[in-house]
Amino acid sequence: MSTGPAERIRELSGLPIWVAPMAGGPSTAGLVAAAAQAGALGFLAGGYKTAAAVRAEMDAVRAAGARAFGVNLFVPGRPASDTAAVAAYVGSLRAEAARLGAEVGEPRWDDDGWADKIDLLLGDPPPAVSFTFGCPPPEVIAGFRRRGALVGVTVTSPGEAVLAADADCLIVQGREAGAHAGTFANAGPADTRPGLLDLLAAVAGTTSLPLIAAGGLADAGGVAAALAAGATAAAFGTAFLRCAESGAHPLHKAALADPRRTATAITRAFSGRPARALVNRFVLDHPDAPAAYPEINNATRALRAGAAAAGDPDRMSLYAGQGFRAASDRPAAEIIGQLAAGVPR
Repeated sequence: MSTGPAERIRELSGLPIWVAPMAGGPSTAGLVAAAAQAGALGFLAGGYKTAAAVRAEMDAVRAAGARAFGVNLFVPGRPASDTAAVAAYVGSLRAEAARLGAEVGEPRWDDDGWADKIDLLLGDPPPAVSFTFGCPPPEVIAGFRRRGALVGVTVTSPGEAVLAADADCLIVQGREAGAHAGTFANAGPADTRPGLLDLLAAVAGTTSLPLIAAGGLADAGGVAAALAAGATAAAFGTAFLRCAESGAHPLHKAALADPRRTATAITRAFSGRPARALVNRFVLDHPDAPAAYPEINNATRALRAGAAAAGDPDRMSLYAGQGFRAASDRPAAEIIGQLAAGVPR
């Protein structure tokens, strides 16, 4: 007898706790392997990496003895329509970049190596694969399911949940989440998503698929609340940013514990997509960045790297969820152990 998606999720990890993918460096093979060894399900972040780099990380996770893990990919969108607004915004950053000894890059569109990474993962599928920024074509989902991989899609509204009905599970991301909003479309106001618990209830009314709660969860109480609201598992990202296995920049880790950093905000300033970050000077100075991803992300990459090299966290993308103050520098296994206190016995 074949098992359903909920049973497969439970088979992948002993605990209903997922370590969410964090692109740009924080997610490492070491973090994903540590999560697996502690009974959680960790995801490698395939975004911004070549297929060869993703393969190398998968090999490292397997070499560490991890039985179950996932890989997350970004679904490519369309080029920005307002090229004049993009050019004006990028031009406004040139002096700021020069002060950091950097240059603003070309605001080019790309598909993040989508076809190469799909081919890689279909040819050598991990136990789970998830998608952000949209739902992949039905034939891609069907291909992964034929190969035995659990397929998850990040959704931020009931409408997106309906569009992702072919998936095995839905990662329901509330507005409290750190880093990029997983919205299918990059248009309209940046901060109109519901909070996580309200969104879980709304999405549950449109689907019978298992739901993975994501967004602002920070502690065992968050696990308990998510499961009580009907989620099959709870996903955590920011909670692991400071841990020993995280690849986050040291300045990013320090900022999460800095008492002067008191708030987060949703901004398009760094990437052209809505993303929640610690409020710093760059966020405050650039409230009107246009909707243009990945064009702006590509344009600001060297500027952000220059800020890190200069020791200037006020111009780095310090992505973090609303529960950032609970992020700990303990090993990942200890953090998972603490979160597990929220799992009903």
